[in-house]
Amino acid sequence: MSKEYQITLIPGDGIGPEVTDAARRVIEASGVKINWDIVEAGEKVMEEYNTPLPDYVLESISKNKIALKGPITTPVGKGFRSVNVALRQKFNLYANVRPVKTYPGIKSRYTDVDFVIIRENTEDLYAGIEHKIGDYAAESIKLITRPASERIAKFAFELAKNEGRKKVTAVHKANIMKFSDGLFLESARKVSESYKDVEFEDVIVDAMSMKLVQNPERYDVLVLPNLYGDIISDMGAGLVGGLGVVPGANIGEDIAVFESVHGSAPDIAGKGLANPLATILSGVMMLKHIGEMDAASRIDAAVEKVLQEGNKLTSDLGGSVSTSDFADEIIKNL
Repeated sequence: MSKEYQITLIPGDGIGPEVTDAARRVIEASGVKINWDIVEAGEKVMEEYNTPLPDYVLESISKNKIALKGPITTPVGKGFRSVNVALRQKFNLYANVRPVKTYPGIKSRYTDVDFVIIRENTEDLYAGIEHKIGDYAAESIKLITRPASERIAKFAFELAKNEGRKKVTAVHKANIMKFSDGLFLESARKVSESYKDVEFEDVIVDAMSMKLVQNPERYDVLVLPNLYGDIISDMGAGLVGGLGVVPGANIGEDIAVFESVHGSAPDIAGKGLANPLATILSGVMMLKHIGEMDAASRIDAAVEKVLQEGNKLTSDLGGSVSTSDFADEIIKNL
């Protein structure tokens, strides 16, 4: 008897319900049995709960340990922080994982890109330690610790080992920030000594930006502090067709949240125009995380076939079919 998984599903705002429904149907069609705990978060619950992230959402994720999440709009001017940041802090989701891969049929300047960005999620300038110095100045404190740096480096090397990848590249600015980025680089070097089968190198972040544009195919796994990871992640998406084709995950010790990284696009919500590919691929990441490798591989292969054929694509991918029809085409090819 096959296992049934308990997984939290957060539809989200805007196009979120459409893209998460498409991903859910594709995952279910792969044969994996999932009991979805569907919980609402974001703008639609703000009025009732006075927060975009009610306790019942946190309780569901805490109980199930795995969540698939649609995009959620961050309220402007209401004092609430990003739901994504709140989830990372609440569950210590210290590793942001962003695979960057070219797919046939997706318009891109490159053809053979396949690397993974591992971004430290908990500290650096995004720790939010800021002060105003009167009206004259403001300061932000860049916090880098050895435990967090070693933990994210180990995560990167373990991912490389488990996926059969050959190289980990630590990205930093230790030539200027000798203490903070120096500590990050020193920690990565120390961890690399335990993984002799995986090549290790380090690259200064500005040079990394140039090298990724010149020869992105040379890279395998990049590990970066929070701010650089945020910037390079979006740059990586730009190399392969944009945020609509790139999945993502935030992973902690025992809890993981999988989500596409694009916005909620309220202007096209409910019109069937949304591209669900990034959310479907986030579902593929989720299946790999829970050990359902066969289903993940079959969905990945079906996605590649549909994109390569190019007959049933959403408008942003150059076609004219609806969100639902695109998902149906992937399901047909499973």
